[in-house]
Formats: sequence, C-alpha cells, structure tokens
Amino acid sequence: MQTNRLGKRYEIVERLGSGGMAHVYKAYDTKLQREVAVKILRESLVADTALTARFLREARAAANLSHPNLVTVHDFGQDRERYYIVMESIPGSDLKTILREEGPLSIDRSVVIMIQVAAGIGYAHRAGLIHCDLKPHNILITKDERVKVTDFGISRALASIRPDEHADVVWGSPLYFSPEQASGAPPSPASDVYSLGIILYEMLAGRLPFDGKNADDLAQMHLRQSAPDIREYRPETPPTLALILEKTLSKEPSQRYRTADQFGQILNTFREQGSPVSQPSSTKQQPDEDVERPSKPVDWPAILLGLLAFIAVGGLIPLWLWVCLLYPSCPLTP
Repeated sequence: MQTNRLGKRYEIVERLGSGGMAHVYKAYDTKLQREVAVKILRESLVADTALTARFLREARAAANLSHPNLVTVHDFGQDRERYYIVMESIPGSDLKTILREEGPLSIDRSVVIMIQVAAGIGYAHRAGLIHCDLKPHNILITKDERVKVTDFGISRALASIRPDEHADVVWGSPLYFSPEQASGAPPSPASDVYSLGIILYEMLAGRLPFDGKNADDLAQMHLRQSAPDIREYRPETPPTLALILEKTLSKEPSQRYRTADQFGQILNTFREQGSPVSQPSSTKQQPDEDVERPSKPVDWPAILLGLLAFIAVGGLIPLWLWVCLLYPSCPLTP
C-alpha cells in the first residue's frame, strides 16, 4: 500500500480477506462518515487489461442491482495503479467461515438462509444477470441472520450469451459450478440454481457432494456422477426436502428449477407447510390392535330420551289408525 487513503476519500483500516483477483479491506468513508468495504484489484493484475475490464464489469453489474439480499455497491474508482470498488460494510461473517466453525447447520436455518440467497439471486436473474460464481465464500451473513450475496466478478448478462458459444477457459469454483459450466457450455439461470443446490447440500451435510483431487476430477463428477442422497449424511432430512435437493442437482438444466426465484418459492412452500423434523419420530403413535383402549362411558340420558321418543311415536300410530277408519275416504277402509 502506497498510502492508506484511496481517492482522497476512503481511509483503509484493515484487511478483511483476499480472493484470486482482489483484496477486501474495511475502510472509512471520510465524506459520508461511515464504514464501508473496499475491494482492491491485486497490483500484479493491473497490467492485464482483460482482468481490469472484468473488474469494472463487476462494479457496473453490481451497482445496477438494489436488493436487500445483495451487497450494495456505492462507488468505483482508480487511484493511480489501484482499481477499487466501494461496497456497503456487512458486520458478520461469510457462510464458508460459519460452516468451518459450526459444521452442519440446522435444517430450518439452512432453508432460511437459502431462501434469502435465492431471493437476491432471483432478483439478479430478473435483471438479466447470471452470477456464475456462487459459493459460501460469497454469501455474507450478519449477526441477526440477514443474508447478503456479493462478488459478481464473473457474472454474465443474459443478453450477451449465445446458445452455441463454448468457453475454453472455465471460470468459477470447480466445487460449486454446474455441469454445463464444467463442460464450457453457456450458463443460464439454472446454472446458478445448481450452485445453490450444492451450497444447500453443504449446509445440511457439513460436506460437499463431490470431492475430487483436482479441478478436472471435480468437473467430471459434476458432469457424470449423481450426488449422494442427502439422507446418507443427514438421515432426519424430510423426504420432501431431499426431493427438492435432488431436482436442484439434476445434470440437465431443463430438469432443475428454472430460476432462483422458483427455487426460493419451492423452499418457502416447504417451510410454510412445516418440517416433519420438528416432530420426533418417538412421539408418533402408531395404531396397535393389541393395545386395550379405554371404553367410552355410557350416555344414559341420551338413551332414555330416545326410548321415550320411540314410545311416544309408537303410541300415536294406533290413534291415527282409529281416526282414519272413522271416515269413508280412508284408504284403509275395506
């Protein structure tokens, strides 16, 4: 760092983390007097015009998105040889760190987190963007469990994607990208849905469905192997949720939920209907023919009233017959 201030405005406080392209810092906006997060492109990459263009594309893409579950971009700038993006500061941690520290999350918490992620990515899909790099590292969670998705660095505009295109260089994380991304085929919103399925699987199982030795092995697993049933690692997973996850991780994009919005709506419906996990199996009573059931008490007043009604009706029948026979028009007259 040549100086701790960027653009004569943002005071660098401390480093928060690093990625393949950039470092992220906690900073202070001296003009608006608020904490912000600043993402600075690695100095070793500044000379690469393709990467600087990609960095600028991320800033523009994210700046056009405004949603409670997406990190808000405030500013973009260049200070000498440093390119930077200024974003809202999110107090909390990323999902990957939480999983490392806590292991598998509760089923309800996992679903609630994923519903929020799907809401943010669904908004991006409606805005014509595919994230293309969804992973727990890019999902920030505040102390009150609000979710914010970040890092649109390799996002693609739907309008720019050609059905026949093929990429020789595959972007994204091999642990989380979709089969079509692994093969170099063009992504779609369903590609993000697949990545969301992998993340949900990891939250529930405490492990990833595929674990290869290298990127090529992982790519082949995404392309050819079915994910193990989540109930192998989390037996109490409700069957409905297991089926939702299985559909989300389908190899063919057309077999998955089409967008993150649709995926989120399915999870919302599942949660509103109630998870069977909240009812331990030990409390469920099964019918048992050998169990003697207590007999119901006899309702003597009801029986007595019924008997009186019968006597009353029965006594009126002879009287009706006698009156009828007094008249010649009576149908019973011989």
